[in-house]
Amino acid sequence: MKKFIKEIVFFLIIGLVIGEIIARFFFLTPTIPESQIDRFGIQKYIPNQAGYWKGGLHKWQINEKGWPGKLPESFDNLVTIIGDSFIENFENPEECHQMDYLKKALAKYNYTEASRSGVSFIEALEISKQLDSLNPKVQLIYINETDFSESVLQIKRLPNITQMDLDNNLITYGKMKAPGLKKVLYSWKLAFYLYRRFQPSLAQIKPAKSNVKPNQSISDNFNHFEKLIGYARKNYNLEKIVIVLRPDTNKEFREFLKLHVLNVIQLDNSEDDNWSFEHDYHWTCYGHERASLQVVEYLKKL
Repeated sequence: MKKFIKEIVFFLIIGLVIGEIIARFFFLTPTIPESQIDRFGIQKYIPNQAGYWKGGLHKWQINEKGWPGKLPESFDNLVTIIGDSFIENFENPEECHQMDYLKKALAKYNYTEASRSGVSFIEALEISKQLDSLNPKVQLIYINETDFSESVLQIKRLPNITQMDLDNNLITYGKMKAPGLKKVLYSWKLAFYLYRRFQPSLAQIKPAKSNVKPNQSISDNFNHFEKLIGYARKNYNLEKIVIVLRPDTNKEFREFLKLHVLNVIQLDNSEDDNWSFEHDYHWTCYGHERASLQVVEYLKKL
């Protein structure tokens, strides 16, 4: 019996080693960059990392400021681009980032990106405050209505996302979820592949308790949004900030925002909605290019 158990353990170890080699050689999972929280409470990536997307199709890099993508040669005449996973854009090669398309179409500006999956509107504003030190001409913030609602603690408490506590007029900074476990999972490629492939129920994070009622209309949150915008006007340089709304933005929210914020771009893919991957709602290179052309038309008017 002992010999049988030893043989099982031996072959199991051999199988794990071979599986790990295969997972790494064929890039069955993407390389995920390690994160950290800076002294201002903003979650960024550890600077100067590099890795590959799933399949090894292209490489990504984290620059010295802790954001995906490369830095411009100069910060003169600067436009910053702030956003969540759409701007982070690990799914595409670096030449398919917003900053690259904007630079090709409007070369008189320099561009830099600051993005991370899960960035809320209030965190994007906090990032814009950090970037003010670079004296940008314009700060573009790419969002939709979800990034607004996730910014308000009273709508739904999300501990891993930076939110605004409107009752106490305080920002509660997001905390990283299980950083030690994630580090092990991302390093162990076979385990990460199996997790992504099968998503076992034990690995699911229990969702935060929501204060949103079933079938609640987004307009029910407008009072919260008005308070959030009022706070933003007092604490951030909104004159330099342009909000870029994604095409899927809720119509009610879009009209509400236009009444309260002067600098708004509404992206439109109604005539050509082939912006996203078939398996993923994020934009392809083509989608990023089409979005950038509409942003360029706005920047030309400034």
